[in-house]
Amino acid sequence: MKRKLLACLFLSVLVTGCMVGPDYHVPKPPVPDSFLGVREAVQPNTPSVPTDRSEDLALWWRQFEDPTLNRLVEEALKANLSLALAEASLRQARALRGIAVAGLFPSATASAAYQRQAGPLYGTNGNPRNFYLATVDAAWELDFFGGVRRNVESASANVVAAVENLRDVQVILIAEVALDYVQLRGYQQQIVTARNNLKAQEHTADITRRLDKVGFDSSLDVANAESLVASTEAQIPVYETGARQSIYALSVLLARPPADLVELLSPTGGFPAIPGEIPAGLPSELLRRRPDIRQAEAQLHSATAQIGVAVAQLFPQFSLTGGVNWQTSMVNTWFRGMNRSLFIGPAGTWPIFEGGAIVSNIHAQEALRDQAFVTYQQTVLTALQDVENALVAFAKEQQHHKSLTDAVAADRKSVKLSLQLYQEGQTDFLSVLVAERQEYTDESALTTSTQNIAADLITLYKALGGGWEVE
Repeated sequence: MKRKLLACLFLSVLVTGCMVGPDYHVPKPPVPDSFLGVREAVQPNTPSVPTDRSEDLALWWRQFEDPTLNRLVEEALKANLSLALAEASLRQARALRGIAVAGLFPSATASAAYQRQAGPLYGTNGNPRNFYLATVDAAWELDFFGGVRRNVESASANVVAAVENLRDVQVILIAEVALDYVQLRGYQQQIVTARNNLKAQEHTADITRRLDKVGFDSSLDVANAESLVASTEAQIPVYETGARQSIYALSVLLARPPADLVELLSPTGGFPAIPGEIPAGLPSELLRRRPDIRQAEAQLHSATAQIGVAVAQLFPQFSLTGGVNWQTSMVNTWFRGMNRSLFIGPAGTWPIFEGGAIVSNIHAQEALRDQAFVTYQQTVLTALQDVENALVAFAKEQQHHKSLTDAVAADRKSVKLSLQLYQEGQTDFLSVLVAERQEYTDESALTTSTQNIAADLITLYKALGGGWEVE
C-alpha cells in the first residue's frame, strides 16, 4: 500500500509540477473597424467593388472563369518546388517536436561485451578465460519545473509556424501563377492592338503614297506615315519577347522545363473576367486569415516558451536511474542470480555557479521573444497596408480604365474624320498623323489598364490571404 501511495504521489507531482517561465497569451493588436478602401468604394463609377462581407476565398481564382488559369493553378499546387520545400520543412518541424516529446519519457540503453582474458593481472596463471558482460541502464528525468514541457510547447509552436509557412507559400504561389498568366494575356493583347493599328497605319501610308504620285501630297507626308508604321511595328517583337518569357515563368512555377507550355499558351487569349463584388471582409478577420500573421504569432509562442526552458536551468534537475548488470565467465550461467546485480535510485544536479551564463541565456531568450513580438506587429501592419494598397489600386484603376475607354472612342472618331478631311484636301497630313499616334497610344494604355485591373484584383486576393485552404 505504501508503495502504491508513493507511486501516486510521484505521478501527481510529475504531472502537475510547476512550469516556470511566462505563459503565452495571444496578442491582440489594434486594428481598424473596416478597410478605408471598402468605405470609399463608389459603385456608380466602378463595375466591381469590394465589400465588407466575408466569403470563402479558398478558390478565388475560379471567379475569373478561365479554364486555362484553373488548370495552371491546380497543376502548380501539385508540382511546385517551393511548395515541396515548405512541405519538407514541415516534416522536419514535426520530427524535431518528436525529439522534444521524447524528453518526457524514460530512456534505456543496453550494451554487451566479450573478452578473452589471460595473464597474472587477471589471476589466470597464463590460462585464458572467457568473460561476458551485459548491461541495461535506464534514466528518467523528472520534469518538476517544466523545462522539458516548455521545450515541447516551443517545438509544437514551431510545427504550427511551419504549417502556416506552407500555407503562405501556397498563397504566394497561386498569386504568382495568376499574375504571370494575366501578364501573358496582356502581352498578347498588346500584340493584337499593335497589329490592328499597324494595319490602319499602313492603309494611311498607302494613301499618302498614291496622292504623292499624282502630285497632291508631299514626300514629307509619306515619310511621316512610314515612320509611324515602322514605330508601331517595332513594338511587336518586344511584346512577343515578354509573352514568351511569361510562358517560361509559368512553366517553372509548374516545375516544368521552360518551353513545355509554349504550345498550350501561345494562342492569344483574352483577360479573365472580373467578378462584380470582392469579399474584402473586416481587418479583424485578416488576423486569422493571413498565414504570415499566423506564422509570426506561432513564432512568438515558440520564443515565449523558450524563456521557460532557460529559466528551468536555474533549478535542480532530478531523475530516476537504474540498471541491471550481468557478468559471468560461462555462457550457461549468464542469467543466474549470483551473476546479476541491480541498482536503482534518485539522482539530482543543481548548477551552483555558471558565471552568469544561465541568467544571460534567460535575458537572451527574452530579447528573442521581444523581437518575435515586434516582427508580429510589423507583419500585422504590413498585411493591413497590403490590403489597403490593393483596394485603392483596384478602385482607381477602374476609374482610369473608364477614362481611357472614353478616350479611345474619341480617338477613333478623330482618326476617321481627320483621314476623311485629308483625302478631301481640307486638312494637312499632320492632323492624321497626330490622331493615329494618339489612338495607338490610348489603345495600348487601355490594354495595360485592363491588365492592371486583373493584376490589382489578384494582389488583393493575395493580400487577403486567400488560397491556403486548398489541400
